[in-house]
Amino acid sequence: MAKNQNSLMIPDEVVLNKIYFIRGLKVMLDSDLAALYGVETKRLNEQVKRNITRFPEDFMFQLTDKEFEILKSQFATSSWGGRRTEPYAFTEHGVLMLSSVLNSERAINTNIQIMRIFTKIRQMLTDNLSVRLEIEEIKKKQDNQDKNIELVFSYLDELIEKQDNLEPRKAVGFKLPNPKK
Repeated sequence: MAKNQNSLMIPDEVVLNKIYFIRGLKVMLDSDLAALYGVETKRLNEQVKRNITRFPEDFMFQLTDKEFEILKSQFATSSWGGRRTEPYAFTEHGVLMLSSVLNSERAINTNIQIMRIFTKIRQMLTDNLSVRLEIEEIKKKQDNQDKNIELVFSYLDELIEKQDNLEPRKAVGFKLPNPKK
């Protein structure tokens, strides 16, 4: 069975290229999911509509005209075809819920792969965030050190200025009589 699963595997890069950031969420479009599952978009959406209570707004939403236009403009060649309605976008939870309404072996294996990729993306974002925080901490330390170095140089400048403006000091102490006098 493991051999059969591998033969159905879609390259991760293909799946990654079908994940978009819309409304600040990682989503996949109905047409992309349908292609990955090997079904028509119309059939996927029919199954979703039959089970609409499983797909609240935070699992699935329909793109606005403007969002769809922006998305289409990101691609040099349009492969969207003649859609009559704007596509549905499925969040990670929505994609997970699709596994409960699509029961083919391909859909199940594809869903597992998509969930793993979403997990990898989340881990990369977390790693990226921790690296950013470390960089910010280093920047703060560097800024603090720069201020300290500036302070040291200002003190040195003051000392040098005092050294240059020294008035001759009157000698203090015991004077020996000059024997030549």
